[in-house]
Amino acid sequence: MSNRTFTMIKPDAMRNGHAGAILDKIIKAGFRVVALKQTKLTEEKAGQFYEVHKERPFYGELVQFMSSGVIIAAILEKENAVADFRTLIGATNPAQADEGTIRKMFATSVGENAVHGSDSDENAQIEGSFFFSGLEQF
Repeated sequence: MSNRTFTMIKPDAMRNGHAGAILDKIIKAGFRVVALKQTKLTEEKAGQFYEVHKERPFYGELVQFMSSGVIIAAILEKENAVADFRTLIGATNPAQADEGTIRKMFATSVGENAVHGSDSDENAQIEGSFFFSGLEQF
């Protein structure tokens, strides 16, 4: 089990001015920021990142949304990082997310759900490496 996970603050949360509050909630939950950057994905890069979903009906909409504005990408560290972060962000559908979770507080819909969180240690490694070289992780 890894002690790292990957997250993105998505374009909807960035547009709505929630980045600072989301980062504050993450840090107060005991996560250490290992790497952090603000960037904008092209449609090509968003397509590469979400290639695992290429055959799913929502793929095109997801790629378009994720390339629609600035994001913040981050690698986070904490014991049991993936599971603890998934608990912190809440269910994909904010209407079903527990009170106090990031998605309950800041997401507007299933499609615009404020943050991404890795679903496994393996994907956390892959996703973090997509955005950050070893020289960018501290």
